[in-house]
Amino acid sequence: MTDNAEQTAGVARTAKVSVLTLTAMVVGSMVGAGVFSLPRRFGQETGVAGAIIAWVVAGTGMLMLAFVFQRLAVRRPDLDAGVYAYAKAGFGEFVGFFSAAGYWASACVGNVTYWVLITSTLGAWIPAFGAGDTVLALAVGSVGMWLFFFLIRRGIKEAAAINRIVTIAKVVPIIVFVLLCLFVLDPAVFADNFGGADYAGSLFDQISSTMLVTVFVFLGVEGASVYSRHAKRREDVGRATVLGFLSVFAIFASVTIVSYGIMPMGEIAELRQPSMAGVLEEAVGPWGSTFVSIGLIVSVLGAYLAWSLMAAEVLFVAAKDRDMPKFLSRSTADDVPVNALLLSTSLSQTVLIITLLSEDAFDFALDLTASLTLIPFLLAALYAVKLRATRETYGDASARTLRGDLVVAVLATIYTAFLLYAAGASFLLLSFIFYAVATVLFVLTRREQGRAVFTPREALLFAVVVAGAVAGVVGLTAGWITL
Repeated sequence: MTDNAEQTAGVARTAKVSVLTLTAMVVGSMVGAGVFSLPRRFGQETGVAGAIIAWVVAGTGMLMLAFVFQRLAVRRPDLDAGVYAYAKAGFGEFVGFFSAAGYWASACVGNVTYWVLITSTLGAWIPAFGAGDTVLALAVGSVGMWLFFFLIRRGIKEAAAINRIVTIAKVVPIIVFVLLCLFVLDPAVFADNFGGADYAGSLFDQISSTMLVTVFVFLGVEGASVYSRHAKRREDVGRATVLGFLSVFAIFASVTIVSYGIMPMGEIAELRQPSMAGVLEEAVGPWGSTFVSIGLIVSVLGAYLAWSLMAAEVLFVAAKDRDMPKFLSRSTADDVPVNALLLSTSLSQTVLIITLLSEDAFDFALDLTASLTLIPFLLAALYAVKLRATRETYGDASARTLRGDLVVAVLATIYTAFLLYAAGASFLLLSFIFYAVATVLFVLTRREQGRAVFTPREALLFAVVVAGAVAGVVGLTAGWITL
């Protein structure tokens, strides 16, 4: 079959999935590596009080983002792969390209955390794996990535079905963890951890320092929106988004809070990842660590599957809209965007190699993933504000609807702007390095179409990105930015 024939057949056979499967995509992509790292990441920064406030802030902010994606799915049902499409519709092709590229890159870098955490888990029994940052860990992670590439290459329907099964299988061990910790929770330890430890700063600093990890664990809240072209009904996208978010939020907050009742936060902060294993081992004995480790491997493999699908989907839809090079729009007869999937796996492979140079492979990949996602999220929230301000698509909507949508959009924008502040300059400059390099794809796209590479406004934006990238490279060279 020729490439064009394959592409036509793929479009004709676009797989349609139910609201249950879309919800499983949201839960499956959100419940991955991050939840198993929560005890240590929070223990390093804050106590019970700070954690509660942090989850209220993060939960409220992410719920507003979930509502944004829900409303945009209804307001603009013609837009697929939401995160990218909303930025383009609101602010032009080049900004839309950056949103697509940033979101795609965050998915690929996030996939690296999964293999780092798997090999770090194995390192508890096989020292050669270390903390997921050894040559053996790199080799095993690389083999795993390419095995999944060939699995997904077989077809979207098969991969989505596997994801739904794995989602159920991985949530059960996490719920068991919460219940067991509640059963043995020590009120005295919990009380001692309430106000934080000596190494924690002000309450505001404590809360700010947890924001990137909360972003990371909530990535995937937009999963149904990204996968919207496969929904049987457009309203299912919004329902799946909110249902998946609320389910996962309860799990994440519970895992964090109950851990403070098992051991002092200073000891939690020193646990190796996955820190959930260390907490449960302290609570119930050695078998607890094994139990969590098995659950982690199932969870992470499921999340990797979901994120591989979403990363390829963003590139594919952008290419179909002529915002990425044409070769990325090729799909097989089974509706698999094969070239987009290949490029995504290749980027993940590259970042996995880079983690060998970092001081903490998992934390580096986690924080970079979160920071790359912030700009696409901010652009989606700003587009919701723009739609409300111009009243485009609102028609004769009621005053209540107008007020509600305005509040949601503004709160989501404020939250994502705060996240950019909390992330700090270092990761923003690292993101600029990627954006500058990724612009090559934009240039190729414009040349394919025989168009000028940049409009004057786009050239100005590109100059800003290049300036940020240069500052990032200088920072890496000078040592004030570290991997």
